[in-house]
Amino acid sequence: MLDRLHDVEARYSEISERLADPSVMSDISAYSSLMKEYKRLTPVVEKFREYKSAEAAVDDALSLLASENDPDMLCLADEAHGTHFYFGGGSLPVSAMAAGADMASVSMHKSGGSLTQSSLLLIGPNVHPGYVRQIINLTQTTSGSYLLMSSLDISRRNLALRGRQVFHQVADMAEYAREEINAVGGYYAFGKELCNGNSVFDFDTTKLSVHTLDIGLAGIEVYDILRDEYDIQIEFGDIGNILAYLSIGDRPQEIERLVSALAEIKRRYHTDGTGLLSQEYIDPVVAASPQEAFYAPKKSLPLRETEGMVCSEFVMCYPPGIPILAPGERITKEILNYIEYAKAKGCSMTGPEDPDILHLNVLA
Repeated sequence: MLDRLHDVEARYSEISERLADPSVMSDISAYSSLMKEYKRLTPVVEKFREYKSAEAAVDDALSLLASENDPDMLCLADEAHGTHFYFGGGSLPVSAMAAGADMASVSMHKSGGSLTQSSLLLIGPNVHPGYVRQIINLTQTTSGSYLLMSSLDISRRNLALRGRQVFHQVADMAEYAREEINAVGGYYAFGKELCNGNSVFDFDTTKLSVHTLDIGLAGIEVYDILRDEYDIQIEFGDIGNILAYLSIGDRPQEIERLVSALAEIKRRYHTDGTGLLSQEYIDPVVAASPQEAFYAPKKSLPLRETEGMVCSEFVMCYPPGIPILAPGERITKEILNYIEYAKAKGCSMTGPEDPDILHLNVLA
């Protein structure tokens, strides 16, 4: 089968060259016959090239796996939301360093209590601290913020002395909130029941993730109502969910306010959900590698005219920052509907060159 497809692709390339030949172009009958064959072969060849691109990506991944014992191949973990994992005492997911990472970038400001933009870089035994310091001095400022560094020291001391105790309290507050929100009805606050040892390996019980579509509201709509009408600022809302980020600074009374607000929002704004988009993830159709698509010649087209084209830039709702489109993915009608729906609901969209996403860059 593959041999036949290679023959078809070779014939397709031959026809493409002949169509550019002036002698063929002057022969209307021959040109018309070749053009019909060219159009007939185009969808087959496009799919075959997509298959070859996917096969090459798999081969690259297998090659990396085969060299996993390379002593020069080290693991740097982005542990932005994992400060508290080091103080779970077995009740929270494993930390990156405990899982075997060589280095981990830990955003202390997210759950550790330090000032925004302050982070720590943890280093394991396989990495020389002096070398890391040398590279950092080459790429980062030597005039760091002493305010941020002081906040890191204060937060580090607090966690060293009381980390396990405070995060145990945070987890207890989150569990209480889950039970109360699920008792309201219409909402679903996710919990450890999702863990199946396969697609969901573990669950961070300090995070309060709530599905909202069953009350007839998108997550971003609940997010906006909480902020504008109840003065409650949560982490984010997307098409179908909200996320409340509990930290060492939260108190039980804030949890009660959130639960009460969600109950009142259900009472005031509940709808039958007509017109809501329920699908939160669309399987991508990969037509080219991200690197190839990002650097290839491109053109800008109105959003609705890009259907069937190959995208050359990212499109995502942020937060959470999971791409709706990535460079190299084919743009489908389903994806365009999703983008327009997310914009209409007020999701914060980012990634494209056009900030209003009225146009998209596609492969020329």
